Amino acid sequence: MTAAATAPDQGAAQQPAPIGALSQLIQDALDKGDSYGKLAERAIDPETGETVSKPYLQRVVKNPPANPPTVPMMRAIAAALRKPFRHVQEATARQWLMYESTDLAGYGDTVRIIVSHLAGMPDSEKRKWQAMIEAAERTRRESGE
Repeated sequence: MTAAATAPDQGAAQQPAPIGALSQLIQDALDKGDSYGKLAERAIDPETGETVSKPYLQRVVKNPPANPPTVPMMRAIAAALRKPFRHVQEATARQWLMYESTDLAGYGDTVRIIVSHLAGMPDSEKRKWQAMIEAAERTRRESGE
């Protein structure tokens, strides 16, 4: 005797795939009242004059292409969205490269370079550098500098 196979639950909704970061930026503009047409009219790279078409913007939201937009295309999308280029660049990196940028706003290039070097070190090396920095700071405070 065999048991009857159960049918899949027809009422169970499939979870939609999460929308990519650049796709979400474009969708946010649409949700705030822009249309693909309006975005495409503004999507002009200020440096090269390259444009991004309405169908391309639709594709990024609905069915993103395999390859990310080029730098001129990102600048055009930034112009269309009225967002800083860096926001579009970071969203593109998250969507296509699964790369999350960390920003050290307010710090100069020297600090960014130091952090970049530290990030690639093994934890044992990082602990040594942390101890040296803390010792230097303690010495500075104790000497009243």
